[in-house]
Amino acid sequence: MNDKRYVIVLFVMFILLSCHRKAEKIKDKLPVTVDVIVAEKVHFPSSIEVNGESLSEEMIELHPEISGRLTYLNIPDGITVQKGTILAKINDADLQAQLEQQKVQLDLVVKTEQRLKELLKINGINQSDYDAALSQVNTINSNIKVLGAQIDKTVVRAAFSGKLGLRMVSPGAYVTPQTLLGTLQQSDNIKIDFTVPDFYANLAQVGNIVSIQTNESDVKLTAVISAIEPQINVDTRNIKARARLNSGKISPGTFLKVLLNKDEEGILVPSNALIPDASSNQVIIIKNRKAVFVKVETGIRNADAVELSSGVNSGDTIVVSGVLFVRPNAYVKVRNVKTQSLASIPDSNLVSK
Repeated sequence: MNDKRYVIVLFVMFILLSCHRKAEKIKDKLPVTVDVIVAEKVHFPSSIEVNGESLSEEMIELHPEISGRLTYLNIPDGITVQKGTILAKINDADLQAQLEQQKVQLDLVVKTEQRLKELLKINGINQSDYDAALSQVNTINSNIKVLGAQIDKTVVRAAFSGKLGLRMVSPGAYVTPQTLLGTLQQSDNIKIDFTVPDFYANLAQVGNIVSIQTNESDVKLTAVISAIEPQINVDTRNIKARARLNSGKISPGTFLKVLLNKDEEGILVPSNALIPDASSNQVIIIKNRKAVFVKVETGIRNADAVELSSGVNSGDTIVVSGVLFVRPNAYVKVRNVKTQSLASIPDSNLVSK
């Protein structure tokens, strides 16, 4: 009796298992419902983001050319000065004394040279005697020029009109050419230096407009590329470029994000249509009502969209929803063909891969 019950139980379990497998097979054959888009090439703006730094149009450190004690100092913190303004002066008393001495000697040798010149006209002296007197005049004139140049080095002048920084020394201090007196810079005109990977060198052309943004503000300013380094850095494979700010105000030394604008043409799909893999990316296209997994290469992307640079063609039907439930070569049922224009995605959100 027990054996008959055991056989009956096994038979019932076998029937149930068979029914379950049949149900699974039927379920597997049912098509997955998906949404799709039709791939087409569209024009869309994008931006490549690189790092940059703002610089003053002109900026120098103020150092004396010779050593000595400061007898005059005119470097008030943060004021604007004009080109040629005397900012500092070093004690030049010894040089002035030497200059006066040379001037006195010059007066004497000039008189001697003039007398000998008159005697030479009547053959009263030899030519060599006159030449020696003339040489003395020339030598002293040269000494006076040397002393004048040394005296000029005792004066520190503003090389251009601009704004002074903070004063670093006090009047009466003993300074050397290594001593920093302060800084002078033109902050009215700002230039931006940035580097661009050589792959995107075509975007950095003289005259192109770039967008500038700081970390502290979401406001975008514009600048025009004014110059490009002719040689690519062989170590970093970057090219250096310089732009000049059109409007707005940025402090020199500010870290900046520079956005190089592009106008692309390509196929864009929603990010959720992409199936990432360890070695490649895939999307699902529909052919003859069946799902076909194809490998693709991606270009620029953002949180919402990604460019497919290869692997699909215009006119392909790409699955954009229900991707996780689709199996290779399985039948699918199209519920909706989306017609959303991906070209309207803001360019500020599109970046290089």
